[in-house]
Amino acid sequence: MTRAPLFTPVLIAGCVILMLSFAVRASFGVFQIPIAQEFGWARSEFSLAIAIQNLAWGIGQPIFGALAEKFGDRRAIIGGGILYALGLVLSSVAVSPLQHQFLEILVGFGIAGTGFGVVLAVVGRAASPDNRSLTLGIATAAGSAGQVFGAPAAEALLGYFPWQTVFLIFAAVVLLALFALPFMRSPHLATRAELEESMGTVLKRAFRDPSFSLIFLGFFSCGYQLAFITAHFPAMIAQFCGPIAPNGALAGMGITTTSALGAMSIAVIGLANIVGTITAGWLGKRYTKKYLLTGIYVARTIAAAWFILAPITPTSVLVFSAVMGALWLATVPLTSGLVAHIYGLRYMGTLYGFVFLSHQIGGFLGVWLGGKMYDIYGDYTLVWWIGVGVGSFSAIVHLPVRERQMIAQPA
Repeated sequence: MTRAPLFTPVLIAGCVILMLSFAVRASFGVFQIPIAQEFGWARSEFSLAIAIQNLAWGIGQPIFGALAEKFGDRRAIIGGGILYALGLVLSSVAVSPLQHQFLEILVGFGIAGTGFGVVLAVVGRAASPDNRSLTLGIATAAGSAGQVFGAPAAEALLGYFPWQTVFLIFAAVVLLALFALPFMRSPHLATRAELEESMGTVLKRAFRDPSFSLIFLGFFSCGYQLAFITAHFPAMIAQFCGPIAPNGALAGMGITTTSALGAMSIAVIGLANIVGTITAGWLGKRYTKKYLLTGIYVARTIAAAWFILAPITPTSVLVFSAVMGALWLATVPLTSGLVAHIYGLRYMGTLYGFVFLSHQIGGFLGVWLGGKMYDIYGDYTLVWWIGVGVGSFSAIVHLPVRERQMIAQPA
């Protein structure tokens, strides 16, 4: 029997779209200080814009998932790419907090159309059952690869251009991702019984299942932690990290300021995450996904508690970035794989979109609270400890999930 290939045109094209989309997405934290300084805004103003982006991304995810399953995956991705680029272009001429906050709705919907919900559903359907978990891990890792160069690229471009021009450059990058679409042709690998069921029937079955509610609740902390770190970690490091040794290894690599270290920390997270997500996808085929998710959230909780209790130094920043990076998006192939395994592939994009909404509600709160708490207390300590608490909650809430198929069977 011929073994199905792992790397297919659909997987490669999906990786390209995710990589470029998330390269731009991961860079927004780098703009915190430049935009706030230019307009004299409080930290919470641009933080709220990024928080709204996260919420719009979450709201848009089930919508784009449903549109993809109704009108076609590629049309949904094109719509997402256009909204993404339009939001960036209009944001480049925004001069008030309200304008930025409103326009981030467009960016958030654009990320939803070019992000995990739609692309992972296509990749998952195109993969063989044996390869599905690992394939989802590889596609998720592509988003991390974008993160590796997204924030440092933004930091480097800001050295030559104003932030408005960098936004325009990133809009062009998003549109370039759409050139991979001709390869996004995916068969609907679903049973005949699945194909005969309506979306409403499948959604009702999922919403009535306690396991779906637990998966939904468990994904909240992932969004809270990741969005907070993406939006605020570069600024946090720039302000609170100890000095970089002038003759040390970092200085030898060209990292001479805490601002550059903050951007590099996001890249380190992305680099470690490439390994972490692929490993998670590989493990998801061999072990119970809910226990793997519990282990990831426990490890995140320990890492976050250690970092905030220890002095913030260049070494602790890089160690934390590497550890958190290995756990960063490792939840995505396991969570999306869990949804596909329990509820089937036919409406995976829509169902995962609803689960991802919880992720983005957490993301909204993480980013917004980060800015608000900074303006009130002058640091991020309290919002960091909230992240430790919700991480512990997610570790516990996955344990009762019943990991068994609820796919309709042929009569």
